[in-house]
This record gives sequence, structure tokens and C-alpha cells, in this order.
Amino acid sequence: MKIEMNAIKFVIAAFLFAAIFSLPANVAASHSWGSYHWARTSNPFTVKVVDSNTTDWDSMKNAAIVDWSASTVLNLANEAGDSSSTARKRCVMITGKIHSCNAAYGNNGWLGLASINISGSHITQGTSKMNDSYFNSPSYSSVNRRHVMCQELGHTLGLDHQSTSGADLNTCMDYANALDNPSPNAHDYDQLVLIYTHLDTTTTIGLTTTPSNRFDNGSDEPHTWGRLVSQSANGRSSTYEHENWDGTKKATHVFWTQEAADVCRACDHRYDH
Repeated sequence: MKIEMNAIKFVIAAFLFAAIFSLPANVAASHSWGSYHWARTSNPFTVKVVDSNTTDWDSMKNAAIVDWSASTVLNLANEAGDSSSTARKRCVMITGKIHSCNAAYGNNGWLGLASINISGSHITQGTSKMNDSYFNSPSYSSVNRRHVMCQELGHTLGLDHQSTSGADLNTCMDYANALDNPSPNAHDYDQLVLIYTHLDTTTTIGLTTTPSNRFDNGSDEPHTWGRLVSQSANGRSSTYEHENWDGTKKATHVFWTQEAADVCRACDHRYDH
């Protein structure tokens, strides 16, 4: 009897092991940004990226659009925008779209900034900003630019980082110190499938009923980010939330320079440099 029971336990354990390790890869994905996602009624869906980047950023932006559009659930599409210095500096949110900009935002400690406006758990608009005050330095290569551009656009889709430890996971959604991973990896695409498997009864894509800058005047001043929600162990990443007057909120991912992180990894870098 004891032998038979052991045999049964072995069969059950083997079955469970096989079941777990034969699950689709996306079941293991785990780096969504809260429950934030674009509302839509069908898949695949398309979000327009309004291009206010200068021409020296276009190849990085175009590559990121192609990379993220390789997802089975979504596509990004380029839309020409105002690339004047004033428009790029302000980079106001545009309802139902993602606004991509680069400008010399100042030596304020951050390389990239991704913000989304959220109603409930639905993303209604987003911005992706690259800080030329650092990227114009020869110490940052075109690969570094692609890494940050790819990551900031990834945040506006509802993705968090795969790791904030500094480990190199071969994805633009990591914080490897070399910043040499210009594209998403399979784990990112798996996570997008998990985020967007369900369908909504309404859509927040491409809507124009709300003024573009209703809650956002394009300011990148740190006091507009709201309260600090999380800080990565290696100091390269912070998230903030600002409550809007109507119950919606703006959430912001900040990609700090290595120098800002090294000052005080546990600090709120808005105030330590």
C-alpha cells in the first residue's frame, strides 16, 4: 500500500510539474504598470504617436514604433506633430494619443520621462520625453537613445520595468547600466498580451472630446509630478502620481541618470541634486 501511495504521489507531482512548465510563456509575465491600459473594443488596436521630435531622434522613434508594433495585440502609428522648440519643450498631452518629444529640459537628473493620464485604470493620453541636456553629450550613443526611447514608449502602453536592479535582461524595459538594449524582448510582448487580453466596452484611443491640455500644460517641473509612489533599489527609476481635480490622475515614470542615482539611491532625486 505504501508503495502504491508513493507511486500515486509521484504521478500527481509529475502531472503538476508538466502542467506548470507547459503553460504559455505569457503566464509568467509580471511587469505591468499597475492595471493601466488603453481602453479599446477590439484587438489589435492602433495608438498614434504624435511626433514632435527633432530629425536626429526620428530613427530612434521610428525603430521603437516598429518594435512595439511587433506585438500581436497593438500597433503604433506615427503622426506628424509640431517640432518647434516651444512645442517640444511643453510637450502637452494629446487626448487619445501619445506625444513624443525631445528638448533640452535641463540638468535636472533625468534622461527620460513617461507620463500617462488615467481615468480609473484606462490610459487616456500620454507623453514620452527625452532630455537632450544629457543626450547631446557624446557620452550617450544612438543605442543609448534607442534604449530610452523604447522604454518611455513602453511605459505609455502600460508596461513597467522587468527589473530595476541593474540586471541586463536584454530588453529596453530594464535598467542595465550600459543602456545598450534598444528593443523589447519576448517577455515584454507576453506582458502586453496579458494586459490586453480582455476587451473593453468603450475606447480611449483617438478621442478628441477632451481638451488636449486639460490637466497638463506641458510642464516638466518636478513639483507637478505629485507624490513619490516607488523608487527602485538601484536609484535609476521613480514613479509619481498626481491627483487631478475630477478624480483622474497623472502617473509618471522617471528614468534618472546614473549620476543622479549615485548621489543617494534611496532619495527622491527631485531634491538631492
